[in-house]
Amino acid sequence: MDKPMNRIKEVLEERGIKQTWLAEKLGKSFCIVNAYVCNRRQPSLEVLFEIAEILNVDAKELILSSEKLN
Repeated sequence: MDKPMNRIKEVLEERGIKQTWLAEKLGKSFCIVNAYVCNRRQPSLEVLFEIAEILNVDAKELILSSEKLN
């Protein structure tokens, strides 16, 4: 698959947020969050919505490419 499965990395970079901060807010290890960010592992829907809430974005922004959002 050429395209990423989620956009968590892009949203973190756009907002200047570190993975360690997100891991702390989620109550998960850095390794788990890093796996989400690098698309080695996908968060459950519950966790995806929790990430969206923490980052103050619509959950759709975490899974759709920015071109599809416009």
